[in-house]
Amino acid sequence: MIAMQYSFALPADYAMSIIDRRIRDNGHKLDGFPDLRFKAYLCARRNEMESSENLYAPFYLWERPQGMNAFLTGAGFEGVSSSFGWPSVRSWIVWHQNVSPDVVAAGFAVRHTTPIAPHSDLPTLRSGAILRAQESAKHGALASVTGFDPGGWTLVQFSLWSTLPPDLMPGQKYRVGHVSISLGQQSDEHRNRTDENRRRGGTPREALDRPPAGAR
Repeated sequence: MIAMQYSFALPADYAMSIIDRRIRDNGHKLDGFPDLRFKAYLCARRNEMESSENLYAPFYLWERPQGMNAFLTGAGFEGVSSSFGWPSVRSWIVWHQNVSPDVVAAGFAVRHTTPIAPHSDLPTLRSGAILRAQESAKHGALASVTGFDPGGWTLVQFSLWSTLPPDLMPGQKYRVGHVSISLGQQSDEHRNRTDENRRRGGTPREALDRPPAGAR
């Protein structure tokens, strides 16, 4: 599996209601995207939950690289980059992941990245990261993911929560506007709701990240 994220820092006076509307109107259109375990639509507001910036920062967990490739070379990524600029797309090889069937109920997320020093004991580092991810799940996280990037040598710990996580948990905190999941994880109720949303929207899934009016 591969974890992936890109993040856009928005101006301090940016109307974050634009991001809220973008997620509300378009989030469901990536439900069932091939090889997608989940996509969490994340945003943070300046001076809220200790965030120093306004952010739009979706986080993805891919089952296989083919799904990641299809998204990044498709119209969805073309749309978001034409709206917000060309981002640096970070990715991590997943060491451990746990995703609850209730992950769509997530309301908050935490992402913590740390550098990996040269000549680190990687097996020990991996064991410790997995243990922390498992502890998050025991304390109620609806999803917990950890992995590493051997190109930039960073470690990521990511978790999704139904309520605001403990203040002592380090990292960037976000609000979650929507969680898209694979068809195999969807309940009948969620699948029916997704189908109804698509019928109402009438927009191809690939158009997910094209900007709404006024978002540029």
